Amino acid sequence: MPIIAPSILTSDFLHLGRDCQMLDESKADWFHLDVMDGRFVPNISFGMSIIKQIRKTSSKFFDIHLMILEPEKYIDEFKDAGANSVTVHLEACPHLHRNIQQIKSMGMNAGVAINPATPVNLLMDIIADIDLVNVMSVNPGFGAQKFIPHTFQKIKELKSLINSTGSSAKIEIDGGVSLKNASKILKAGADVLVTGNAVFSSANPKETIKKLKEI
Repeated sequence: MPIIAPSILTSDFLHLGRDCQMLDESKADWFHLDVMDGRFVPNISFGMSIIKQIRKTSSKFFDIHLMILEPEKYIDEFKDAGANSVTVHLEACPHLHRNIQQIKSMGMNAGVAINPATPVNLLMDIIADIDLVNVMSVNPGFGAQKFIPHTFQKIKELKSLINSTGSSAKIEIDGGVSLKNASKILKAGADVLVTGNAVFSSANPKETIKKLKEI
């Protein structure tokens, strides 16, 4: 069964506690939390203080996706805020191996995210050291975007790289995931589905999560 990781970014922030409680009671496996700095991506979302508040609502796995420059400055703070896993962007980290070591040294899972135009083969030298690859299936920065079809090919290439290197990294797909394309995404080799708009714009978010989980 896939891991379902609804993205808090598209929740109703006026009723954030309600939405977090709904996720906690649902079949969702993870909370996916997108942190944006307005520098690496053209948007600003939320930071450690909000994540600390969200952590009070659930003991589920917190999957932190850092769309920020210089993430090494803040890793300890995200750990303190309740992160179980921290993903940094390959494009934002000139010393990526050091970033991964830092995250792991704090007892968290470590992931690497790649943008739609970043080729999978750039992960060759880090794939054995990480727990997760976040394949962005939209351009990062905003929710409710359309899924980029070339992602299917990238999933297959990444699965091949993981198998050939003996890596245990999970493949996470982030952006434009819905009930319409989830099955095809999973068949291509994905393990984790990040869902935002498909869940929070649904008439019955819990039921939508349940349907995704059962694919």
